[in-house]
Amino acid sequence: MRAFLALPLPDPIVTDLERLQQSIPCGRLVPAENLHLTLVFLDERSETELEEMHFALETFRAPALELRVNGLDIFGAQIPTSLHATIAPNPSLNTLHQRLRAALHGAGLVLERSRFRPHITLARFSNPLSIDQTAKLGRFLQARADLALPAFKATGFTLFESLRTKDGPVYEALADYPLSGA
Repeated sequence: MRAFLALPLPDPIVTDLERLQQSIPCGRLVPAENLHLTLVFLDERSETELEEMHFALETFRAPALELRVNGLDIFGAQIPTSLHATIAPNPSLNTLHQRLRAALHGAGLVLERSRFRPHITLARFSNPLSIDQTAKLGRFLQARADLALPAFKATGFTLFESLRTKDGPVYEALADYPLSGA
């Protein structure tokens, strides 16, 4: 099963992001119920691997985090693949990511190496954008260059399963883990 660990977002942030999504000029919008901040992408995992990981994460302790959306960006410089909200630099978030990877490694999971770029995906682009769409997206990004949402507290993270459907992915929460202790 395809899975990932992510920070769910508080309702006020989801509402702000939904409002922002209404003005995105192109692409397939990520449904509000799928908005999240991925901590670790787990890719395809067996049920046994997920159980081992779950046992390791039940004893995982880390402090809650204060985070802030501080802008917009795209992945895919030459051919945009997605539009996302960026997260203000936060050493505690990077530490959480590294500690989670270490805990998963300790549970026997081999993870692909990848650069951690905290973000919240807002829209996906499945085909190369037309010249007109690219121009509209550029204007959209320029008009919102100073985007800053209120800070929010992340008090837990979730193990999600990603189910592929004809209408796009559906994320199902499998387990929740608190962030509060050091």
